[in-house]
Amino acid sequence: MADNGLRSWYLRYVAQLNAHEFDGMDEFIADRVLLNGEPGTRDDVIAVQEQDVDAVPDLHWKVEELLFDRDRIAVRAINTGTPVKEWLGVPPSGASFEIVEHAIYKVGNGRFVQMTALHDSAEMRRQLTV
Repeated sequence: MADNGLRSWYLRYVAQLNAHEFDGMDEFIADRVLLNGEPGTRDDVIAVQEQDVDAVPDLHWKVEELLFDRDRIAVRAINTGTPVKEWLGVPPSGASFEIVEHAIYKVGNGRFVQMTALHDSAEMRRQLTV
């Protein structure tokens, strides 16, 4: 995919995440994927996404920066939400969070084959326990 096609494809992926529509993820995620350095499956990725949205029903990703290098995508996004269930070991308190996420993806045959994301969990917990 050219950068333009990859850009629109990735933004469709984020739109599905924000709509919490996980049924169509086979368009975006390969059957087998390397997730944060560990082998996994698309179902593993979806299970994590569903658990997150179950605990944080208003979970939202806002893309701030999006860079492409052939089959690689680098993203800086702002993640926001208000947990209604225990999440990441923190009971719900009504507090919201806003953190930066950095993600790098590798695309093969039109789908993610590697997905790596990094965010400041300690900062998220701090915001949720204030």
